[in-house]
Amino acid sequence: MSISALRKQELINDYATKPGDTGSPEVQVAILTERITNLTDHFKTHNKDNHSRRGLLKMVSQRRRLLDYVKATDEDRYQKLINRLGIRR
Repeated sequence: MSISALRKQELINDYATKPGDTGSPEVQVAILTERITNLTDHFKTHNKDNHSRRGLLKMVSQRRRLLDYVKATDEDRYQKLINRLGIRR
C-alpha cells in the first residue's frame, strides 16, 4: 500500500521545481497520487478494509487542498500538473 523509497525518489526527481526540492506542492501531489492509486488497487481485492478507506479519504482531501492552493497561486501551473498526473478535474 505504501510506495517504495526508490519510487518516491523518482517522483521527487520528476516533479521537483528545482534541485533539492522535496516539499513543493507538485511533489506532494505526485506522491499522494501514487499512494491513492496504490490504495485504489488494494480495495479491488480487499473491499471491506474500512480502516484503510478512511486513510484514502484523508489523502484525497489533502491532495484536493494542495491542488486548490496551486490553482489559486498559478492557474497555468495547476493545469500542467493535473494534465501530467492524469487527474480529471
